[in-house]
Amino acid sequence: MLKLPAPEGRLEPYRIGGRALSPRAPRVALSRTAFAAAHVVSDPLAERNPWVGRPAVDWDNTLRFRHWLWDQGLGLAEAMDTAQRGMGVDWQTARELIERTMAEARAHPMRPRVACGAGTDHRPAERLDSAAAIEAAYAEQMEAIEAAGGQIIVMASRAFPAMGAKPETYARVYARLLDQAARPVILHWLGHMFDPALKGYWGTQDVAAASEVVLGIIAENPGKVDGIKVSLLDRAHEEALRSRLPGGVRLYTGDDFNYADLIAGDGNHHSHALLGIFAAIAPAASRALEALARDDMAAYRELLAPTVPLSREIFREPTRFYKAGIAFLAWLNGIQSHFIMPAGFQSARDITHYSVVFRLADRAGLLYRPDLAEARMKLLLKLHGIG
Repeated sequence: MLKLPAPEGRLEPYRIGGRALSPRAPRVALSRTAFAAAHVVSDPLAERNPWVGRPAVDWDNTLRFRHWLWDQGLGLAEAMDTAQRGMGVDWQTARELIERTMAEARAHPMRPRVACGAGTDHRPAERLDSAAAIEAAYAEQMEAIEAAGGQIIVMASRAFPAMGAKPETYARVYARLLDQAARPVILHWLGHMFDPALKGYWGTQDVAAASEVVLGIIAENPGKVDGIKVSLLDRAHEEALRSRLPGGVRLYTGDDFNYADLIAGDGNHHSHALLGIFAAIAPAASRALEALARDDMAAYRELLAPTVPLSREIFREPTRFYKAGIAFLAWLNGIQSHFIMPAGFQSARDITHYSVVFRLADRAGLLYRPDLAEARMKLLLKLHGIG
């Protein structure tokens, strides 16, 4: 029995329900492409001055988590914002992460699909003051990713809004980047709720106008775009955008509030997945996608519906702190041995939030090692003076 903080400031008794999903591989081929965006674990014995300089990565725990996702049939989105790019993890660390991950992926029996984030974050902001500088920075990271064997995700760069780039600048730079890529890339539209510095991406704060810009880039570069990841937390916008994509171009939902309905689709179109929440709910996501491949919509919804309140809590405002909830659940379930993140990011959420996440994860059947989860929750509670 636990005593968990409630949002109203009181303590409430709580007993783990006991129903849990055991992680396993899908038993049929999935009908949706699904990338889980994974976090990075710090080495608590090697980390020094965690807010300054490069993080000391706990490679064993970090790579163990990726194997856990692959073993359940999920692809991996590597070195993205979930891995704290620009919030504790620099490009030098991200590049090593990509190279290590790709080596592990090649040796994994399921030969998982891995897509990796290319950005401009290795250059100081003051040097990214022109389209040419932004293009060169992207090109350097894209080359490194393809050399490691990864597919490229062209991440949204803070440099574009910072210089007040116009739509035509985006179109010109993206065309050149797409032309240099050896394989079709995934574009990345990350909303300001995930990163306030990305407000006005594609050269306008009007979402409808921005959609025209990105649709134009895709149309003008046929065969170069695998898909686009959209993380605006706006279901209606995503449905409208995906209906206008050219044939063969996927919409990868990054909507951690509405993913269940968006992946299911409307009968004419559906979204694929590139989601941070899939890293936290992998057993439910894997089984739900298996049910969807079998056209068992009832089982699909039964498995994913309880995960939606959990996801909405993990991604609640300030949304950019969601990574802490994903690492927290990995720790509770024993996929990593400690709860330490780059830049001390585990402190980005409070104990009441973690208590709500604990309850919701239990109700979704995602505390599959309940005794360990309870023991570790007790440790965290004691650290906060509750016990």
